[in-house]
Amino acid sequence: MPRTRQAVAQKVADRLFALENAIDAALTRAAELNAAMPEARGEARLPAMIGQDAFDKSAEAFASLVLARRRIVETHQSLDLARAQIGLKVVAGGDLIAKP
Repeated sequence: MPRTRQAVAQKVADRLFALENAIDAALTRAAELNAAMPEARGEARLPAMIGQDAFDKSAEAFASLVLARRRIVETHQSLDLARAQIGLKVVAGGDLIAKP
């Protein structure tokens, strides 16, 4: 049974890590878009009112992605608690921070 739980937990962990990476990539692309719009406006010598609505919406989308990232981090913490509750040991899941 522990091996089955471990295999199932690994499937969930793999999907969690994939989602964390996808959100980070989306945040990066959104930040690039938010930076490009005012730069483009300046290069084209357009008044600030041009494209403001698009910039507002893009900034709002970025903020939504930040909130989504926060919720996934919270999900990660909750899943770590669930892992401990079902008796699975901590295993290294990434290369940035070593786990025992």
